[in-house]
Formats: sequence, structure tokens, C-alpha cells
Amino acid sequence: MQLEKHLEKVQDKLPLSQLPLTSQAWLDGKKFAIRKRKANHHVSKKAVKSLLSGARWQWPKREIIFITDLHADADALRHSLALSGGVRLTGKNSQQLELTEFGQKALFVFGGDFFDKGPSNLALLETLYKLIKLGAKVRLLAGNHDIRVLFGMRCVGQTDDPRNGHFFIRMGAKAVPFLKEIYDKYISSADLKKIPDSDYCQSQLYPSEVWWQNFADLAGWVMPKVAIEREVKKIEKKTERFAAVCADAGLDIRQAYAAAIKWQALFLQPDGEFSWFFKRLKLAYKSGSFLYVHAGLDDRMAAMLNEHSISHINKQFQSALKASPFEFYYGPIANTIRTKYRVVDMPLTQIGTEHAHKAGIYAIMHGHRNLHHGQRIAVRKGLLHFECDVTLDINSRQKEGLKGLGAGVTLISPKQYIAGISTDYPKIKFFQPDRITNNGKR
Repeated sequence: MQLEKHLEKVQDKLPLSQLPLTSQAWLDGKKFAIRKRKANHHVSKKAVKSLLSGARWQWPKREIIFITDLHADADALRHSLALSGGVRLTGKNSQQLELTEFGQKALFVFGGDFFDKGPSNLALLETLYKLIKLGAKVRLLAGNHDIRVLFGMRCVGQTDDPRNGHFFIRMGAKAVPFLKEIYDKYISSADLKKIPDSDYCQSQLYPSEVWWQNFADLAGWVMPKVAIEREVKKIEKKTERFAAVCADAGLDIRQAYAAAIKWQALFLQPDGEFSWFFKRLKLAYKSGSFLYVHAGLDDRMAAMLNEHSISHINKQFQSALKASPFEFYYGPIANTIRTKYRVVDMPLTQIGTEHAHKAGIYAIMHGHRNLHHGQRIAVRKGLLHFECDVTLDINSRQKEGLKGLGAGVTLISPKQYIAGISTDYPKIKFFQPDRITNNGKR
């Protein structure tokens, strides 16, 4: 196929240990193809076939390149773009790339979690912005890490707020590498001289006594008692560890505060270098029968999708970002960026699936659940989920025992197929509903 020929061309140009150069029918991947619980592979495969036979599939009008959970790894972004066929790398710099003819016509959808874990938050943003400046059609979706960073940095200096004063420290150790990047690139010795003493800086970063006294009572109307207790214990631990984590990264409290204030200027001020990022961030995108979100769907959001347009929901999302972090993070919209379909998450039931189907949605394309053997399908309450987080950032890969650099992309084509490509699976996974429902016959 054309995609396989493309991968043959780029295999000598990318520093990747393994590229899949042959394809297989997606469902033939067995345990690496379909998520199963108590059911065996045969039962899971039969469930997928049943859903496909009853669906009225609509495909996108243009090729969609879906990449998710980059987690601050600019190299993983560049390599994934090259794997997609939409971008040609022209050098090793984060901005040395150009669109191919395919990329000029395609739509790039990024599924959230741009920040945390990886080594290059700023370089990743620079690569994304270069892609946009080249004229690529780009959609950026919000992930839980992105929103956590936004609220955490925004709440610096608001530590007396009894609902929101903990959001900076809530980011914990994962935020420190980002602060170190900003400090190293933007903060001079002259800038640091203007920063107040350590006690003042700590008071602007750590939740104040007002927060500790009042949070539990104020949270009671949106959170069960057990969740409040868990949240308070989490903040206690992160507060105790923060200074030591900063020290390990080569930052003291004054330097961390200086970096956080600079982050606010870079991202929140109208003329900030990265002010474009959160302005472009959306909650969801829909094309054909496919809904793109970071994590998943619940009954309430499914009903909203049935009643309102995606544009309306994204406007609500943008308004929520500008309001109180507390209302957003512990409210229903946030479930779309953080659910893992656990008991503690807002539920998706058959009622939600019916709403989704009425809205023309038959498949959810998402990240958030990182995998080690390429993309995977899950069936939840009669709704197909394509899990596309293939563990891209180098730090997570090393921690979880994955070899080499990460790259992965999911392609959704008007030619009525989905292709899952990952350096951690030896073949390109092809999902073609018409062939599945006809037992492999066209």
C-alpha cells in the first residue's frame, strides 16, 4: 500500500529502532488489537463485528492525522509527523520541517497532554507553532495535564483562595522540569535580583492556612467526603516534597517562583510568546462518525453532544477555562479529559451510547491510556473506542522498559480505513469496517 511505501522511504532518515513496514488486519492482532476483560479474544472480536454491522458509518472528507499524549517530547512529535507522511524533516532542529503534498491536504488533530513528563515542553510548542505557520490545518485538544498546568500556573499568587489555592502545588514534581526549562531560557541574574525572599515566594506557591482551614467545607457540595480526604492528603504530600524536587532539578524556591511568574507572562499575557496555545485549545472535535477527545465520554457529555453542536460545547469549554479552576476541574466537563471509566469517574451507560449514536458518533478516538504495543480498540457500552496513546515521550519509555525513541500516529481516511502505526508494534494495523463485516471480502 502507499503508506507502506512511504515508511520504506523514511526508514533510513529517522533515528528509530523499528518501523512497521507491513500491514495486518487490525483485529488479527489479538490481545494487542482489542482490549478484553473477562471475555476472550473471539468474543471481543465478535462484539466489534456486531457493532460495525449495525452502524451507519460516515467518514471524514479529508485525511486525518491523529497524534496524542506527546508529553513534552519534541522529537517524538517530529518523528510521528514524519511517520504520518504529512511532514518532511529538513534537519534536526525543532522547527526544521516542511509539509508534504499529503500534509497540505490533511487535518492534524492532536489529542492533548502536550505538557509534563518529557524533556522539551518549549521545543514541542515551537514545533507545533511552526506546523501552524506552514499553513497546516491543525486542531489542538485539551488533555488533563495541559489543564492542570494552566490552572496551576494561573493560581500562583492566589494561595489564599480557599478553593483554588492548591492548584500550583497540585501539579507536583511533574511541573518542575517545565519550570527549569523556563528558568534556563528566560530568567537572567538581573531578573532574579528583583524576586522577593524565599519566605514570600513560598507563600505565593504553597496553599495558605486559609486554604487548609476551608477547602474541605467548600468542596463538600461537589465532592464526596472520601474524595476530599484523598485530595487533602495528596496536597500534603506534594507540599512536603516540592522544595526537595526543585533542589534535585537545580532550582530553589525563588527560582521556581521566578519561572512561574515568567510562565504567566509567556502564556497568559496577550503578547506572550505562547499566548496562542490555550486560545486554540478545544475540548472535542467531530468528523464523520468519529469524535476526538483526550480521554472519553460519559452520559452527560453524550447528551450534550446530541443536543448541541461541537462548536457550542467548545465555547462552553473555553468559558470554563477562564472561570474558577475548582468548578472546572471537579465538574462534569473535566471528565472528558480525565476519565478512565473507573468507578470514581462519571459513568457511560447504554443511555449515553444511544445519545452518541443519535449524534452520529460511532467511534471515540482518544488517548490518556498509554499502551506498549500500538493502538488498541475497546468496546464500552456498545461504543467503539480507539485507544491511541502509544507512549511517545522518552522518559516514560525508559521508565516503562520500552526500547528506543517513540513515534506513533493514527490515520483516519476518507478511503474508509483507520491505520494505527507505532514503533512498538511490528505491523501497521488496518481497520476496514466493510472488510470486517464481509469476512475479509471487499
